[in-house]
Amino acid sequence: MAFTKKTVRDIDVDGKRVLVRVDFNVPIKDGVVGDTTRIKAALPTIKYLVEHNARVILMSHLGRPDGTGFQPELSLEPVAKKLAELSGLDVAFVADTYGEKAAEAVAAVEPGKVLVLENVRFDKREKKNDPEIAKKLASYGDVFVLDAFGTAHRAQGSVVGPAAYLPAVAGFLLEKEVDTLTSIFADPERPFVAIVGGSKVSSKIGVLDHLIDSADTLIIGGGMAYTFFLAQGLSVGQSLKEEDWVERAGEMLKKAEEKGVKILLPIDNRVADHFGEDAVPEVVASDAIPDDREGMDIGPKTEELYAEAVKGAKTVFWNGRLRVRQLRSRHPGYRRGCRRGRLHLDHRRWRLCRSCQQVQPGRQDELDLHRWWRFHGARRG
Repeated sequence: MAFTKKTVRDIDVDGKRVLVRVDFNVPIKDGVVGDTTRIKAALPTIKYLVEHNARVILMSHLGRPDGTGFQPELSLEPVAKKLAELSGLDVAFVADTYGEKAAEAVAAVEPGKVLVLENVRFDKREKKNDPEIAKKLASYGDVFVLDAFGTAHRAQGSVVGPAAYLPAVAGFLLEKEVDTLTSIFADPERPFVAIVGGSKVSSKIGVLDHLIDSADTLIIGGGMAYTFFLAQGLSVGQSLKEEDWVERAGEMLKKAEEKGVKILLPIDNRVADHFGEDAVPEVVASDAIPDDREGMDIGPKTEELYAEAVKGAKTVFWNGRLRVRQLRSRHPGYRRGCRRGRLHLDHRRWRLCRSCQQVQPGRQDELDLHRWWRFHGARRG
C-alpha cells in the first residue's frame, strides 16, 4: 500500500518558513551525542528543504524534562552542533522555544538556512497539547512538516498542534517508515518474527494485538514482560509492572494460543537490588525472582532462545528495548545476544543475515500502528 498523504514533494517551499517536527531524542552524556542514528534519519528531509530554498525551523523533544523550565542536561544544543557536523549545513541554535528569543531567531532565518529550537518539553504544556503552545509554534512557519515517526501518534503540541493552523505534510522519513511497515504487515515473508520490548504493556497494546493477528512468533521483553509474568502467576519482586493490565496481558496470551502464535517470554533475567549504572546484576530464572530484586535485562539463556527464534525468520520486526539503558556499559551482552543467529539484537544496529530477506527496526519509543493511522500531524495535507 503506497503512502497516501502529501509529502514535502507536493508543496512549494521556496522562501517559506518550514516548521519541521523531527525526532532528535538521542542519548547525550557530558554534552556528547552518543548515537546519531535519528539525526541521520532526518537528513533527507532537511537537505531537500534547504536545497529548495526553504527557511527551515526544526523542533524536537529530548528525554523527559519535568516541564518547569530549562534543564541543561536535556538541551538540544549538542544535537544542533552534531547536525551541522553531519550535514555540512549552516545550522543555528536558539536557547528558547516559546519566547521572544525564539521568535526573533525564527525571523532571522534566511532561505537555505536551518534553525534548531530548544527542547519543546521544557514547558509542560507541550505534552498536554495546549492550544497556546500550538498557536505559538504555528506562528513560526508557513508550512508544517511532520517527520518524527516515533512520536507521530502522540497528541502533543509540537506533533499535532501546528497542523490545526498550517498546511501540513509528511517528511521523507515518515513516508519511508509507513511504507515499509505497511508492506511488512500486509504481506510478510514467513516465518514472521516480531520482537516487542519497552516498559509498559499499556503503551504497546495496539501493536501487540496487531502482531498477534499477523506474526508467527512474538518475542516479548523489557519491563512489560513482568506484567505478562504476573498474568502467568509468577512473582516479579520489585520489577516494573502494571497491575491494572495483568488481566489484559492474560487475554493476549490466550488469544495467541488460540491463533497458534508462539509467544516467547524471558526464561531467565538479569536482576539487581536497585536501578542504576552501578547496579550489580545476577541471573535468575523467571520463576525465581527474589522479592527484593527488580528485573533489568533478559538473561543469557533467553538470549539464546530469542536468537534461535530469529535465526530462521524471513521477516523480523522490532519495537522497543529489552533492557534498561543503564545496563549498556556494564553488559554488552545485550548487543551480542543474537550473534548466533547472525542478527544483532540491537535495534539501532541491524545486520542483514542470509536467512533474513526483510528486516525493519521499530522505533525506540512507543509505536502503535492503530493510532498511527489517524496520522494527526499531516491529516490536512
